[in-house]
Amino acid sequence: MKKLKVNLWVSGVVSLLFFMGCNDQDDMREGHAKLNVSLIDAPADYDEVWVEVLSVEILPDKENENNESAWISISNEADDKKLNLLTLTGGNSAFIGSKEVSAGKISQIRLVLGNDNYIIQEGERIDLTTPSAQQSGLKLQVNKELLPGIQYDLVIDFDAAQSIVRAGASGMFILKPVLRVVAEESASIKGKIIPEEAGTVVWAIKDLDTLATHSNDNGEFLVKGLQTGSYRVEIHPKSPYLGDTLFNVATQKGEVTILDPIILEIEE
Repeated sequence: MKKLKVNLWVSGVVSLLFFMGCNDQDDMREGHAKLNVSLIDAPADYDEVWVEVLSVEILPDKENENNESAWISISNEADDKKLNLLTLTGGNSAFIGSKEVSAGKISQIRLVLGNDNYIIQEGERIDLTTPSAQQSGLKLQVNKELLPGIQYDLVIDFDAAQSIVRAGASGMFILKPVLRVVAEESASIKGKIIPEEAGTVVWAIKDLDTLATHSNDNGEFLVKGLQTGSYRVEIHPKSPYLGDTLFNVATQKGEVTILDPIILEIEE
């Protein structure tokens, strides 16, 4: 069994301001951020509401608005692109996809739909007429700065009740998406393990909130998607290095806490 050396407090903790985070702990290239996109819904008075979501596209800067090639596409990673929006309530969400992008400002996003959209009402399928403008992507203003080394959750709230319009006496239903973007902030813990070759697994634990990551080849680690509060950080290296535990590591929503370098001892 590996022995654990215990630190009762973390000295020299510095906080840097960030505004978003997420649970994926993959390393990112220098100067890049990572976007994760999900979809949620508000209730609607139908049995089912099915939409075909092909992708979400990101515009890095407003100056590129008329340059179609500037948009960055995040494809829907699901095999079946159709989603029943009414299952995305009560805290449920559908993951669309993720992509690593250059850090910097993003000005707009747009949701790109297919044409296989319909509702189920009293057991009957009713197709939704989807104007071409909706299929090419409804633009939403974001105007957020993406900071390097941080991952971001973008949650698109698709209001099904307001998005389905009945066209007079014809009985035709038209899909005109009403959307908003929700930016969810979280906290992060960043540190460095010495020696770099220790091959460490790092756990951040606070009650039932537990996340883990690996240190990279430089011994650096970043645990993201944390809550505000006090965490226990457990360091589990490869043999022959001894582990370590840091208590009372303070985190704050929208910030990354930077730890002093963690120097591991070798088991005798």
